[in-house]
Amino acid sequence: MIASAKTIEANPSPRAEPRPRPRRRRPPEPTVPPHPDQADENLYLIGRPTLKRFLRFVRKRALDPPDEGTLTDEWQAANEVVRALEKEEAGAADSPPIPQLEVTPENEPWLTQFLEDPLVQNSFNTVPTEVAFVELDRLVVYQHHIDLTYVRLLERAWGPSPSPEQIFRACLLHEHPRPPVKWSRAHGNSFVFVSPSNDLRFLGAMKLRREHITGYPPPGDLAGVVGLAFGFGSNFLNAIHAENRLILNNGSHRAYALRKLGIRHAPCIVQHVSSREKLEVIAASAVATKPDDYLRHPRPAMLKDYFDPRLHKVMPVHRQIQQVTLKFEIDQIDVPAL
Repeated sequence: MIASAKTIEANPSPRAEPRPRPRRRRPPEPTVPPHPDQADENLYLIGRPTLKRFLRFVRKRALDPPDEGTLTDEWQAANEVVRALEKEEAGAADSPPIPQLEVTPENEPWLTQFLEDPLVQNSFNTVPTEVAFVELDRLVVYQHHIDLTYVRLLERAWGPSPSPEQIFRACLLHEHPRPPVKWSRAHGNSFVFVSPSNDLRFLGAMKLRREHITGYPPPGDLAGVVGLAFGFGSNFLNAIHAENRLILNNGSHRAYALRKLGIRHAPCIVQHVSSREKLEVIAASAVATKPDDYLRHPRPAMLKDYFDPRLHKVMPVHRQIQQVTLKFEIDQIDVPAL
C-alpha cells in the first residue's frame, strides 16, 4: 500500500580511512548567502502542538530564522486562535458530504483511463474504495507545511481557470511524472538514492523468481531473488473516511493549489476505514500514531487553516533534497541437522 510505505532516511556509514597528516589550519571561508535558486518558500501551520517541532523546523530550514522569543510569541497567538476555534467551530470536520463521482459522457473516458491504471488496481484494494467529489475546506490535514514554490509551478501549469479535465487529471494523475533520481552503491551492503522530490521512498520488498530477471546475467544459480524497491508514490488525491471524518492522506499541495484558485470541490479517491486497526495499515504514520488528534479533536487542523493568516507562518527556506539509504545484512550460520 502506498499509504503505509515509509521512507528510510539515514547516512551511509563512513569508510575507514588512514589518519591524515597534520595540516596547517586555513582561515574560515566567508559565508555565502544562498542563491535565490537554492531557496524555496514554505507555509507552516502554527498554534497546534507542538511548539518544539515548529522551532526545530525554523532552526533547520529557514534562511534567516527569527529569534525564538518572537517565534514563541507568534505560535502562542496562533494557539489562542486554535483554542477559540475549538469552541466556535466544534464539529466542523464531522459528517462531510461524500457524493460519488457521477459518470457522464464527458468524464467517462478519463475515468476509464484512471481505472485501468495498474497503480489504482494494485494500491487501493485493502479497504472499500470509491472516487468521490470532496469539499476541500472540510478535509482534515496532518501535513504541517506547504511548499509554496511548488504550488506556483502547479498554478502556472494549470492557468488561472483549469478546465474540468485539467482538474480531474491533476487529482487523479494518469501519466505519473517521475522526478529525477540518482542512485549508487555506497558500500558492499548499502545503496543511496537521491532526488529533489520528497516523495522518494522505499516501496517495499518483493519476492522474485528466476523468470522475473531478464537481460541481466545472474551471479550464480538462482534459488530466489528479493527485490528492494525504491521509487515514488502514486500521487493521487486520496482521503481516508474514518469515524465520520475525511483525512487528506495524499495530495496536499494539489489540494492547496486548487483551493487557492477558488475551486472548492475536487475528485478524490476515498478509502473507507471501519476500524483503528485498518487505519494503522492505510494512514500515514502521523495519523496512525496519534489518531485521536484527527478523529476525536473537536476542531482538528483542516485544509482551510492553510489560508488563515492567523494560523500560519510563511518563510523562505533552504531547498532540500531527499536522500534515502538502504542497508541490508546477511547472516549465514550452520545449525545442527534435524
